[in-house]
Amino acid sequence: MLCLPILAVPLHGACADKPFAIAIHGGAGTISKANLTETQKQEYKAKLQQAVNAGYDILQQGGTSLDAIQASINLLENSPLFNAGLGAVYTFDGKHELDASVMDGKSMNAGAVAGVKHIKNPIDLALSVMRNSPHVMLAGEGAEEFALTQGFQFVPANYFDTQKRYLNLQDAKQKLHRAKESGNDYQASVQRLDLDYKFGTVGAVALDQLGNLAAGTSTGGMTAKRYGRVGDSPVIGAGTYAQNGVCAVSATGHGEYFIRYQVAGDICARIKYKKDSLIKASNTVIKETLVEAGGTGGVIAVDHHGNIAMPFNTEGMYRASRKSGEKENVLIWQSE
Repeated sequence: MLCLPILAVPLHGACADKPFAIAIHGGAGTISKANLTETQKQEYKAKLQQAVNAGYDILQQGGTSLDAIQASINLLENSPLFNAGLGAVYTFDGKHELDASVMDGKSMNAGAVAGVKHIKNPIDLALSVMRNSPHVMLAGEGAEEFALTQGFQFVPANYFDTQKRYLNLQDAKQKLHRAKESGNDYQASVQRLDLDYKFGTVGAVALDQLGNLAAGTSTGGMTAKRYGRVGDSPVIGAGTYAQNGVCAVSATGHGEYFIRYQVAGDICARIKYKKDSLIKASNTVIKETLVEAGGTGGVIAVDHHGNIAMPFNTEGMYRASRKSGEKENVLIWQSE
C-alpha cells in the first residue's frame, strides 16, 4: 500500500507506525565547560531544541526528510550562534564565503554550493541546485548567477557581520602572524591555529515515514581562510551523504581530513558492505580512523531503521536528536 505524505494532518493507518527520526548538529570543537556560561549554554540548547523540533514536527505530520532537514538547518543558519548563515566566520580578507550541500537518499541526487557571499540560507540554494540544475556543485559567482535565475533575493555582504566572529578573525590573524615570524610557512601556520578556528558547521539528517533518508550541511568555513579554500561541507561523500536503506550523515570537523578520508561516505559504506551497525560504523570512522590520522570533529547519522549516532572526538559538539514518539535529546558534551 502506498502511503502519501500529508503535511496538514498526522498520518494514520498503514504508515502511522513507521519509524521516523531526525538529528542535527551545530558544530564540534574545543567547547570547554569552563568557558561557556550557564546563560550561553541555555541559549545554545534552546536554539538546538527549536531546530530539532521544527524538523520533527514536519516528519510527524508525514512530511519529507528533505523538508525536515531544510527547516532545521534554516533555523540554525539564521542564528548568530553557529558558523553558518548569519553566524558565518570571516575570511582572511574580512569577507564571508559560505558553503552548503544536500543529498536525497531516495534518488541519490545531490546539490551543493561553495563560496557564495550573498545568500542568506545556502542550504536553500543547494536544494535548488539539486532540483533545478543538471549539476551537483556550483561555486562562487556562478552559483550566485544561478541563484538569480531561481528568484533568490540577495543579502548585502555585511548581513553576515558579527562582532564575535570579527574578534575571532583578529585573534587568528595575530596568531598566524606570530607563527610566520617564527619561521613557519603558511601551511604550518594554519596547522598551529586552535581547532575552533578551523571548523564549524550546522547540519541535519532525517528519516521520514516513507523510509526516505536525507542529509544536509551548511557552513561559514574556516576563520581566516585564504585562496578560496573549500572544506568538506559541500563535498558529497565527505561532509554529506545519504542513501535509502543505508544511512544519512552530516559531518562537522577539520574539513581537509574529512575530504581525504571520505568520512560521510565511508560510514555508509561500512554499513552497506560490512553490515556494521550505525553506531559501530560511525565510531570506527570518527574515533579510530580520524584520530589515527590526526583529524578532529564529529558526525550525526541516522539509518533506515531510525537509529541515531552522534559521535565526536573533540571536547564537545552541539547536537540534538528526536525519534518518533520520544522527547528531544539536546547535548553539548560527552557526558552531561
